[in-house]
Amino acid sequence: MTKALMVVTNNHKFKKIQRATGIWLKEATHFNKVMVDNGIDVDYVSPKGGYVPLDPLSLGTDDMDATDWAYYLDDTFRNQHLAQSLTPTDVKPTDYQVIYFVGGHGSMTDFPQNTELADIAEKIYANGGIVSANCVGVCGLLPMRKEDGTRFVHGRKLTAFTNDEEALNGLTNDVEFLLEDELDKAGASFVKGTAFEPNVVVDDRLITGQNPNSATGVGEAIIKELLQ
Repeated sequence: MTKALMVVTNNHKFKKIQRATGIWLKEATHFNKVMVDNGIDVDYVSPKGGYVPLDPLSLGTDDMDATDWAYYLDDTFRNQHLAQSLTPTDVKPTDYQVIYFVGGHGSMTDFPQNTELADIAEKIYANGGIVSANCVGVCGLLPMRKEDGTRFVHGRKLTAFTNDEEALNGLTNDVEFLLEDELDKAGASFVKGTAFEPNVVVDDRLITGQNPNSATGVGEAIIKELLQ
């Protein structure tokens, strides 16, 4: 049976400002729905395991659709996936054919230096699996390395939450770093789409989405890749 591993943050607060954060709900729910609709089981892992916070801004009525509400009201999603996420040591990489780093600004604190999560992703990719990420969750790719020790993202086409989108959100000076800049520094070939519009970039078995509205497209691109 094909399985996907969803990587989520434990961080519940911006580091530089007094503002709550966490995962962006839509990036988890819409991806999860595509997987489940295609018969793929999904497990959740976080840097520390256990509780996974939701960014309160992702719970606004303008952001939540029927899929989001269905998951938000689901006991398994709230009390198991988000309350009892796995730790990296719980994960056996060979059990998974897909790994997906979920966005939400919480991830910018506990993904970029997390070598345990990076090691899991590297092993899944080395085993022929798919590495995927969405929005600021793409920062989870920064610590990944190729077998020769070079940066995993170097020379790869990808996308992520853009500098323009951070500026439009008024967060340019409040985030820990600008992800587009860091990916450029790492040698990635960054593909920028229209702000807040779906944009999915596929580079072999690396699949990335630009913003929360790209999560469904990332899932659909993964299914297409798995069916090849």
